[in-house]
Amino acid sequence: MTVEQNVLQQHSQKHQQTLLNQLREVTGTTDVQLLQQALQVSNGDLAEAVAFLTEKNAKVPQQDEATYYQTAQITNDRYISVGSQADTNVIDLTGDDKDDLQRAIALSLEESNRAFRETGITDEEQAISRVLEASIAENKASLKRTHTEVWSDSPNPHDRNRQENCPVGLKNVGNTCWFSAVIQSLFNLLEFQRLVLHYSPPARMQDLPRIQKEHRNLPFMQELRHLFSLLVGSKRKYVDPSRAVEILKDAFKSSESQQQDVSEFTHKLLDWLEDAFQIKAEEDREGEKLKNPMVDLFYGRFLAVGVLEGKKFENTEMFGQYPLQVNGFKDLHECLEAAMIEGEIESLHSAENSAKSGQEHWFTELPPVLTFELSRFEFNQTLGRPEKIHNKLEFPSMLYMDRYMDRNRDITRIKREEIRRLKEHLTVLQQRLERYLSYGSGPKRFPLADVLQYAMEFASSKPVCTSPVEDINTTAPPAGTTAHLPPPASTGEQPDTSVPAEGSSSGPQAQQRVSIHKPFTQSRVPPDLPMHPAPRHITEEELRVLEGCLHRWRSEVENDTRDLQASISRIHRTIELMYSDKSMMQVPYRLHAVLVHEGQANAGHYWAYIFDPHQQRWMKYNDISVTKSSWEELVRDSFGGYRNASAYCLMYIDDKKPFLIEEEFDKETGQMLSGLDKLPPDLKEYVEADNKLFEREMKEWDALQARKLQQEKLALATASVAAQPMCTEPCPPDNTAPQHDPEYMEQQSPTGDSKHLQEDTERAISKAAAEHDERSPEALLNTAMKVEYTRLLRLAQEDTPPERDYRLQHVIVYFVHNQAPKKIVERTLLMQFADRNLGFDERCKSIMKVARAKLELIKPDEVNMEEYEMWHQDYRKFRDTTVLLLIGLELFLKKSYVEALMYLIYAYQYNKELLAKGPYRGHDEELIAHYRKECLLKLNEHAAVLFETGEEIEVNAGLSIMNELVVACIPLLLVDEMEEKDIVAVEDMRNRWCSYLGQEMEPNLQEKLTDFLPKLLDCSTEIKSFHDPPKLPSYSMLELCERYGQVMRSLTLNRTPADGR
Repeated sequence: MTVEQNVLQQHSQKHQQTLLNQLREVTGTTDVQLLQQALQVSNGDLAEAVAFLTEKNAKVPQQDEATYYQTAQITNDRYISVGSQADTNVIDLTGDDKDDLQRAIALSLEESNRAFRETGITDEEQAISRVLEASIAENKASLKRTHTEVWSDSPNPHDRNRQENCPVGLKNVGNTCWFSAVIQSLFNLLEFQRLVLHYSPPARMQDLPRIQKEHRNLPFMQELRHLFSLLVGSKRKYVDPSRAVEILKDAFKSSESQQQDVSEFTHKLLDWLEDAFQIKAEEDREGEKLKNPMVDLFYGRFLAVGVLEGKKFENTEMFGQYPLQVNGFKDLHECLEAAMIEGEIESLHSAENSAKSGQEHWFTELPPVLTFELSRFEFNQTLGRPEKIHNKLEFPSMLYMDRYMDRNRDITRIKREEIRRLKEHLTVLQQRLERYLSYGSGPKRFPLADVLQYAMEFASSKPVCTSPVEDINTTAPPAGTTAHLPPPASTGEQPDTSVPAEGSSSGPQAQQRVSIHKPFTQSRVPPDLPMHPAPRHITEEELRVLEGCLHRWRSEVENDTRDLQASISRIHRTIELMYSDKSMMQVPYRLHAVLVHEGQANAGHYWAYIFDPHQQRWMKYNDISVTKSSWEELVRDSFGGYRNASAYCLMYIDDKKPFLIEEEFDKETGQMLSGLDKLPPDLKEYVEADNKLFEREMKEWDALQARKLQQEKLALATASVAAQPMCTEPCPPDNTAPQHDPEYMEQQSPTGDSKHLQEDTERAISKAAAEHDERSPEALLNTAMKVEYTRLLRLAQEDTPPERDYRLQHVIVYFVHNQAPKKIVERTLLMQFADRNLGFDERCKSIMKVARAKLELIKPDEVNMEEYEMWHQDYRKFRDTTVLLLIGLELFLKKSYVEALMYLIYAYQYNKELLAKGPYRGHDEELIAHYRKECLLKLNEHAAVLFETGEEIEVNAGLSIMNELVVACIPLLLVDEMEEKDIVAVEDMRNRWCSYLGQEMEPNLQEKLTDFLPKLLDCSTEIKSFHDPPKLPSYSMLELCERYGQVMRSLTLNRTPADGR
């Protein structure tokens, strides 16, 4: 076959598949054989094919079995949908408007065909174009977004700097998380990575026919090489895939937008890559045999063995991604078993000539990379919209494919027959067990052993001789009235009246009142009533016989139940171990990647779990965030049944072909290649150039920050000099000028914190003077400092409730809590006694002068001034954190959630930075996280209520709250994963909005919701850049302590057990 014939054949096959896809989309049927039959009958005319299916559905509600299993022509179509278990009913077009609808469909299909003939672009490719264009448009629009939106990069390039040996993420450039999940899964297949990186375009590019396909595939292949090279050697934490997406967008023209179906994208991606390698293979071919590495890597073959009305047939077909139905199955093997067997298969290996029809699929050749598509979306024809299937589906980390191989056909059939027989036996046993566990003929049923036990308890109860209603006085007066006591008993005993009953009056009248039983207000049953019903008359002989029978019957029932349960367990175990013998464990496939979708059918977020074989752990690739994960987290997010997340694609690799994930080694040195050494020269140069740009960006940022810091220091020094009071004393030497006090110890005026410090200092001096009145100023200073330090140490050692935090009262208490160096503490205390406003008596003045002289004598090598300033900066940040927390909690208690949120966000961020240096540097992290989370939940609920009003102004206000505050802050809850409560809160917020998907609403509301939901669900752990922190008011120490104590006491009063605090 010539090259031209090969190209024409491939084009014809793909055109046939395009027609099948269009027909499937229009009619709703997923049965390939039926669709192919319709195309054959109509000679490729889609309008006639639709009419054929419509009439067939109208005339024959139940599809004819022979038609369903009619054998297709032998074909090499790689994209055939195999093993489908979906419902084969077509959409009902038999109503009164059937003809009009068919004409509309025919016009639509005719226009589609005309577009394909004119442009060579299929509707499937145009659909991909729509999402790519939307992605590029949103990426360009993101350049104009403010810092309050979630998609913006951090302005600090160091936040975007790649950590050593950490994988590189991919930036979401607008509804492209599906692109990131697929690309990362393929990139981490090292053999595929090598194929892409070392791909070289055909040498005779100019001689090749410039068809539309090459305009698309070859430039995209080059951009994919660039993207992969950046993922290998970039110094950035994440890279931007916009250029690769831009190439795809330029290949198609469309103005519509939608979120792309990821499985369809993967199909087309592999198709484009195959075409690119095909061009290269044709150039390099030896003889007539073409070898395409994409086909060798991702495509396999299966044998379709069937019987149609007693006639056997066999077809060999190629497959790429293998589709599996999820609905109705509990694990991957059940899905595969159902996909491999269609119809009644008894006649497939029966010696009799049966009229039954069916077919089996047997793999003859498995690809090194085996990909399963899990069909988790189905179209609800009643509601007229797609729905996601959230059912739980388990899958193993190691999958043995032996039972599905053609070479094991005979032994697998034997084992399947044995499993079928065991399951029939299992069904019988389970039905028998159910009769024991749910006994009775009415709507309520109970375990038979319990029924017998209840009967035995009834028979053994103490007999009573009266009717259950005879001892109740129906003429009893109402509560609160008096009643005469019955005559006293004849026993001679007199009631003790020395202590009156609770609530009764003393005197003769009180003795005439009785206690009345109130069934709804008095929980204790009167002692004269029996606790359980009991037989009125039963003899000892009757009781003995009955107890003997009931005991014996109960023991028999319990033994039968145990035997049934043991038999059921044995059968389950036998079925589980049916394929565990060594001969059926020769084709192992290890799980390489799991692609996860979270959300609903028409909106959601994608990410991938990928196994790192060298580190032997799972990694989570969530757009720009790449984090360590675990099998437990993968199971939680991928199996389904847990919130709205579940796997939609599983990628297994042949465990006997280690080259798929083996690193490359230098042929001369034998050392493993890593980083830039893995790249060919052109890509190495490309990555080095990008790294230089990023390094320059970081240097420019550092220079800018250094200039800002210098300006701030200069402004602070100028303000300090200007604020010092006039003094007739000699000025201190120049070297003491920059040694200004921290702002919370400033001596500008004898008010606020300064006044409080002066009072403490003067009190310490007075106490020291009282002990040693005749001592020198230097001795008094030393004693006073000891007195003050002892007082502060006592405060630091005191165990106090949260509302009384002594760290706010004095910096040294904070230093003691955090074990600051002794020199730092001494200098800080000395600064306190060097206050110029210390006092006006001679004793205080002389001590102040001595303290200032001691400060001047401290040498630079004695106290590290940088460390000193760092400790005081931390204390300033601690006070700022306290103010942010204080104001945020006050606003939260006033239900001003919008204003409170920013304060709580920055309080948490500042506090986290402090706690990173020590556990006592900040406040209770869980407390701040709790109220930050609660604030977001309140805002989410408020925004949802506004949206439900349907009024334009309220709806826009609600969506504005969500976009600017809630959506932007969700990553803050996800990035730390401090508590499961935070993750649950995020899911609650998302589910609140996803619940609207199934409700009727105005078209404009539906449009706004559709535009908003991807932002809510597509929240990766990329931290947004907020506005500058709120401007903080200045509080004195006393005012700060008082207000902080008040708000903490208010929280204690308002807390509920649900807070978990």
